[in-house]
Amino acid sequence: MALQLIDADDVEALTMRKLATALDANPMSLYHHVPNKEALLHSVAARVGSQFRTGEQTDIPWQERLRQLALDFRALAHRHPKLMAYSFARADYVQPEDPFWRGLTDVLAAAKLPASEIPRVAASLCAVFTGLLLSELTGALQRWTTLPPARPGPDGEDAPPPRKDVVDAMFSYALDATIAGVESHIARTREEP
Repeated sequence: MALQLIDADDVEALTMRKLATALDANPMSLYHHVPNKEALLHSVAARVGSQFRTGEQTDIPWQERLRQLALDFRALAHRHPKLMAYSFARADYVQPEDPFWRGLTDVLAAAKLPASEIPRVAASLCAVFTGLLLSELTGALQRWTTLPPARPGPDGEDAPPPRKDVVDAMFSYALDATIAGVESHIARTREEP
């Protein structure tokens, strides 16, 4: 119910009183299950995160596995954009037991990245993916596409907001650049003594 309320209104609009009303319960009875709103939000985010399924295909190149992992993570973010935008801003969102983190570290291991490098590269990729998705979910990514040097339309009007396929392509460009960066890093680690 908490997730339904967040999806409908927003994280800030969720209160224990609103949740209790939606559940037809006494607001104080909720505190028998969670100590406060913060703990409730953490539980909701963990539940949504548990819905993430890592790719089961291990017979495809690691680059495609990483691409699919990122696209699946994006799809999850789009199913619950208000919760995910809130969660991405928190330092404790991704945990070692999370399916996304496990999938990411598995892909990097399959890429033959040295084990000592995997946590650092995985952390960097989490920052890239969550930052990119946060920009998309808040509308910043879409707004940035209309900033100069974009030219006004033929009638002197501002450029229209980008279509969904344009935003999809931008995510794909960023994903391509990320994969190329990981490939470059792996090549450098193989060259080092």
